[in-house]
Amino acid sequence: MSPRKILLAALLLALSVSSCNLVSPASEVTPAAGTQPTPSEMTIPALPTSPPHRTLTVCLGQEPNTLYPLAVQNSAARSILGTLYDGPIDIFANGYQAVILEKIPSIENGDAQLTPATVNHGDLVINSAGEVVPLAEGVTVLPAGCYDDACAVKYTDGLALSMDQLVVTYRLLPNLKWSDGTPLTAKDALYGYKLASADETPGSKYLVERTQSYEALDDLTLQWWGLPGFVDPAYAGNFWMPLPEHAWGQLSAAQLASADTSTRPPLGWGPYIFSEWLPGEQIRMEKNPNYFRAAEGLPLFDTLLFRFVKDAPTAISALIAGQCDLLDPSVRLDGHIDLLTELARNNQVRLVTSTTPVIERLDFGIQPADANHPNFFADVRTRQGIASCLDRAQVVNVVLAGMSQVPDTFVSPAHTLFAAETTKYPFNVTAGSALLKSAGWIDSDSNPATPRIASAVTGVPDGTPLQLHYWTTSASQRQQVSQILAASLAECGVGVSVEYFPQDQFYAPGPEGMLFGRKFDLAQYAVSASGSEPPCSGLLTDQIPAASNHWLGLNVSAYSNPDFDLLCRKAMRTLPDQEEHADAYTQAQTLFANDLPFVPLYMRLKVAVTRRDLCNYRLDAFILNDLWNIEELDYKPACE
Repeated sequence: MSPRKILLAALLLALSVSSCNLVSPASEVTPAAGTQPTPSEMTIPALPTSPPHRTLTVCLGQEPNTLYPLAVQNSAARSILGTLYDGPIDIFANGYQAVILEKIPSIENGDAQLTPATVNHGDLVINSAGEVVPLAEGVTVLPAGCYDDACAVKYTDGLALSMDQLVVTYRLLPNLKWSDGTPLTAKDALYGYKLASADETPGSKYLVERTQSYEALDDLTLQWWGLPGFVDPAYAGNFWMPLPEHAWGQLSAAQLASADTSTRPPLGWGPYIFSEWLPGEQIRMEKNPNYFRAAEGLPLFDTLLFRFVKDAPTAISALIAGQCDLLDPSVRLDGHIDLLTELARNNQVRLVTSTTPVIERLDFGIQPADANHPNFFADVRTRQGIASCLDRAQVVNVVLAGMSQVPDTFVSPAHTLFAAETTKYPFNVTAGSALLKSAGWIDSDSNPATPRIASAVTGVPDGTPLQLHYWTTSASQRQQVSQILAASLAECGVGVSVEYFPQDQFYAPGPEGMLFGRKFDLAQYAVSASGSEPPCSGLLTDQIPAASNHWLGLNVSAYSNPDFDLLCRKAMRTLPDQEEHADAYTQAQTLFANDLPFVPLYMRLKVAVTRRDLCNYRLDAFILNDLWNIEELDYKPACE
């Protein structure tokens, strides 16, 4: 019997059983005076029945590496922790959403304020390079109201100086409780900040170092003060995750990273509470009776079961067999799009996809670290020609089943700051060939199957063939993509030698590393995006990895444009509430689309699959917790 018929039979059986339990309203019988009703005449009230215990099974592609919320977490850990801790703030493609806060603070609603603050010698401030420094003679800073280096000043002792200071107020919802019933207050958020600040706690200290103070004004209100000069566009999210001091306070930050009270089981305020962990098999969770949305009947399942599956084929088989209700994106399903599409077409599963903010890209080696290496891409027309000769649409249609997008800039098309009106480079052999020819790459034998030859190309000796090394990792998806792109480049007379390398070799640090040592002609990879702001900083001149900065930096193309630097820094120094913020990002994207330090290939996908009658499950491009609304998931027909 097919899985579809099995499921249908099960549903019919469930309906027939439930119909047997239906009780019709009984008529009221009044006995005649002086008589007693016979047993057959008596109305026997139906015994109350408990609703059936409901279980939702989520299958994960890996076991969580931790359940400590301040540890570095893998994808499975983020999914599980998201059911223990709801929020506290969710970041979506269209902005922030308050979860356990009354509202998202903003300049408009008055909960965020940018005010001039008087600074004096010795005060910690942010200098014009974005670094935390004591204010001293010769330090360059941006005075209040200044957003770019053109108005920066050098401090001298005795100078009357004020700098912009950001103050943000956060207001917790009333009556929040930890899963053990203890009230959750502003003091718990302060405790979370204290732990996050500790040297023993893993993770970046970037925000901690730029915080002047974080304090509780009352049981429900907290206020964050940034250092003078730290104008943070992502200020709305500068709320530290509350943590249960009443349960953990006797342990140090170092002890908490491995202590049973933080890893098995942790205390949360979310829809579920931890029950048991069977290593290598599953984690069981139960409904949290103290969940702040319990009065709404949430969550809708009594038990949440996380099962660990070894690979995507095993997970898909388990879903079809009814052993999983949902395959989380931690199961690497993107290599099985064709199969999943067919199953969804046959109404056996529901396929759910979303792009991510991560852009798969093809970088140009604009300035190779080795001065003797040909500088193929010094002329922007060569980069533009190559972009026009890349059939990125075919990559999306063939490798990603048309479920992604070809971006035009370094900003995701789903982002509110994406600039739609920029130069675009659709696949066009004629246009690409014309651009290459104008840069001096000549098709001397009128045969596109042989590489073009350099003739007066900037930075390249005459007679050099346009034969490029295309390097990437050995991931199967990248192998598919690189073969399609190499074939389309050949149509324009661009010779390509594709090579695949292990990740540790490809991403090795400079100067020996292939990527960060700037040894490549073409390099395909992706940079993880985090936070709510577009990642322009990875294209700044000071981000070029070189000996002078110990080969640290993300700008592996060695792209350098002072105008782009100015615009990116202006965007990073202004707030989303200010007109200058969006304008700077728009202009920066316009410059990027002309200069093309790299070609955006496609938005990386996240893929999930559910049983066909599961509803309310949605993925979002930007949110890290893919089970962000786990409390609302249900089966049809209950949610129909």
